[in-house]
Amino acid sequence: MTHAQHDNTAPVALITGAASGIGKSIAALLHARGWKVHVCDADAAAIASFHTELPDISATLCNVADPESALATAAAVLQQTGQKIDLLVNNAGVSGMTGPIEEIDAYDWRRTLDVNVNGAFYFLKALVPAMKQNRRGSIVNIASTAALFGYPNRAPYAASKWAIIGITKTLAMELGPFGIRVNAICPGSVEGPRIDGVIERDARERGMTAQALRQIYEGQVSMRKFVTGDDIARMCAFLASDDAALVSGQIIAVDGNTESLSVPL
Repeated sequence: MTHAQHDNTAPVALITGAASGIGKSIAALLHARGWKVHVCDADAAAIASFHTELPDISATLCNVADPESALATAAAVLQQTGQKIDLLVNNAGVSGMTGPIEEIDAYDWRRTLDVNVNGAFYFLKALVPAMKQNRRGSIVNIASTAALFGYPNRAPYAASKWAIIGITKTLAMELGPFGIRVNAICPGSVEGPRIDGVIERDARERGMTAQALRQIYEGQVSMRKFVTGDDIARMCAFLASDDAALVSGQIIAVDGNTESLSVPL
C-alpha cells in the first residue's frame, strides 16, 4: 500500500471499486483537491496500473463481496487515519448478466447482489461507527439510472441498484441526527469499456449490431450522449463538500436526462 502525502488535517475518503472507471475519476479529482484518498479494488492488474498512474493515492486489493476482505480493508484505513473518515463512496459494482429473467443464472444473480448491495453494506457497517463518533461525514452511493426505470434484460443489475436507493433513503434518515449526509448518484451510460461490453452483450441477445444499439441508447438521452467518469466525479466532489452541507437523502441523476431504458425487441 502506498501512502498519500497529505497533512493530517486533510479530509479522508475511501472509494470502493476505484482502480478504474468512475471510481478512479473520483479518486483523482478528490486527490487533486487536497483529500487523502484510499481506494480498493478486486482487480489486481488494475490496482497495479493505478499505482503507476496515481502513486500518491493509497490503493489496496479487496473483494467487497467478501465480508472479511471488506471489513479488514475498512479497519486498515481507520487505523491508518486514526479513526478519521470523512467520505465513503460505495462505487464497486458489476454489470450482471444480460438476458430475460428465465435465462438469468442463479450464480450470476447472487454475485451481482453480493458485489453491488452486500459490498456497500459491509463498508457502511464498518465505517458508520467512526462517522457517528466524529458526528460528521458524507456517504455517496453510486446507483444508476437503472434505479429510476425498469431495465429489460438487466434484472440483476436493476434490482441491485434499486436496493442502493432504498439504503440511501433509509440511512439519510437514520444518520442525519449524527451530522452524516447520505446521497446517491445515478449515472447514465458512462463512456468506457464497461458500457461497451454491456452494449455488445445486449446487441448479441437482440440480433443486431453494437453500433446500431449504441445509437438507440444515445437516442434515449435528451442530450444525445453518454456521460464521462469526470462528470460523476464532479458531482461526488460537490456532495462531499461543505457546499452540500444540507443535501441529504437525494437521488441525483447525472445522465443528460435519460428518457427511457426500454429498447423494443
